[in-house]
Amino acid sequence: MSESKHTAVCEAASGSVKEKLWNSNYCKAMAGNFMMFFSFYLLTPLLPIYLDAQFHADKDLIGLVLSGYVVAALIVRPFSGFIVDSFNRKKVLMLCFFTFFICFTGYIGAGTILMFAIVRTLHGLPFGATTVANSTVAIDVLPSSRRNEGVGFYGLSNNLAMAIAPSAGIYVYSVTGNFQLLFWISLIVAFVGFCMACSIKQPPRPIVENKPKFSLDHFFLGRAWLMAINILLFGFCWGVMSNYVAIYGKEELGITDGTGLFFALLSTGLFVSRLYGAKSLREGKLTENALQGALISCVGFTLFSLSPGQWAYYCSAVLIGLGNGRMYPAFLNMFISVARRDQRGTANSSILTSWDCGMGLGILAGGVLAEYIDFSASFWSASISQIAGTLLLVFMTRRFFLERKLSEEGRQ
Repeated sequence: MSESKHTAVCEAASGSVKEKLWNSNYCKAMAGNFMMFFSFYLLTPLLPIYLDAQFHADKDLIGLVLSGYVVAALIVRPFSGFIVDSFNRKKVLMLCFFTFFICFTGYIGAGTILMFAIVRTLHGLPFGATTVANSTVAIDVLPSSRRNEGVGFYGLSNNLAMAIAPSAGIYVYSVTGNFQLLFWISLIVAFVGFCMACSIKQPPRPIVENKPKFSLDHFFLGRAWLMAINILLFGFCWGVMSNYVAIYGKEELGITDGTGLFFALLSTGLFVSRLYGAKSLREGKLTENALQGALISCVGFTLFSLSPGQWAYYCSAVLIGLGNGRMYPAFLNMFISVARRDQRGTANSSILTSWDCGMGLGILAGGVLAEYIDFSASFWSASISQIAGTLLLVFMTRRFFLERKLSEEGRQ
């Protein structure tokens, strides 16, 4: 009996080592993802100001130029999911990340708004492909028993970058007033991220037998179509908020140096929410996390739209961060939970395609509404979209997911 107990203890100890969450390859994937999103979103809130100051562009033209990368990302992401699932994921990641890094040189050399629009649009191609490849590689290096939790923490890397980077960009610009410096910083950070991605050691993948030669599921995860619509509605809100909050604060509220604080508070909300929700994700409470996050974000976006004062401006940032920090990783796990192992790239590309589609619509609609009505109309559209997405989640998406969720064996 004592010997069997000793064997059990040894096996448990061995299993705990094998099931380590924070392995070096996972950390490298997270770091590379953070660098990629940081370099990209360092510029996001300042590009409307740059286009206005440098090229005297109208708000609707600004929205059109900035939404170009979303269109490109939408085009490439379904194909990138298929490529990531069909070829060596590490090599695909390295190629895409290198192209993403090189594209930042285009911002430095763009002398006309047409050239800038071309560079911004083309940048969406490697951005869309790299996000799919990197997240899929991260999932591959996670132990299966820690996958839900690991996916949640992985999403923290890009969410934190999307929150911290704008604050850093706004601070650098407020101190130097130099857009070219920001472009160079993005270029350097992207290069560091590329180096991190190159150092990842990916485990070998088993060959999937009897795989269909052609299927629409190679490009979009049809089993998750309703969840994709839900994510589109939530992405719309982020497209409006992330791209127009800086110029809105400057023109409507007279906040010139406070936008960095807005994104810092948003980042804090994201970080706290991810840590708090890690345990429930590990326990598989995906729909509960998604619903709680969506409800909190509803309050945040509505409070921002009401604009009763600067206190609401900053309080809404915390609420939106808390909400998105719970909602997005839950949805990402939901997509992965309805996909087979050989469909992980497609699952990643599907949720990112839906998110980007919503963001693109949000950027376009936000620019048009701001130009022809006012910024208040832009942010009310985001609030309405968030509420609509939450209602869809409550009455349809939760049941839809539970009916299609695969067992762990089915996802191997």
